[in-house]
Amino acid sequence: MSLYLFIFLIAIVAIFLVLIIMVQNPKGGGLDSTFGGGGGNMFGGVKETTNFLDKATWYLFSFMIILILLSNSVILNTAAPQKSQVKQAVEKHAKDLAPVLNPNTTPEKPEKSAVPAPKKPNK
Repeated sequence: MSLYLFIFLIAIVAIFLVLIIMVQNPKGGGLDSTFGGGGGNMFGGVKETTNFLDKATWYLFSFMIILILLSNSVILNTAAPQKSQVKQAVEKHAKDLAPVLNPNTTPEKPEKSAVPAPKKPNK
């Protein structure tokens, strides 16, 4: 699945979640009292409406968490090859980049010459 599909689904679920939460009344009236209380017979009363809205909120929340976790795994799977390519390139050119990355280091010492250095006299 494409990452854009996950983003689209998460946005749709978030919109529905906001709408359902906005319809709920914190004092227990909920959807039934929002439309003037005349819909009591249609939804089976305030208690049934509150149960429906509570369940819908939890289901949408759970679905959103699942979508977020799945999109995270898609992001990690698509980003993994890019990281390894960058790491390989850095390792390949590490010697060339060493003076640039750490200017306080001294360049490598030349190999020892064939003539040995004079010995220090013992005191």
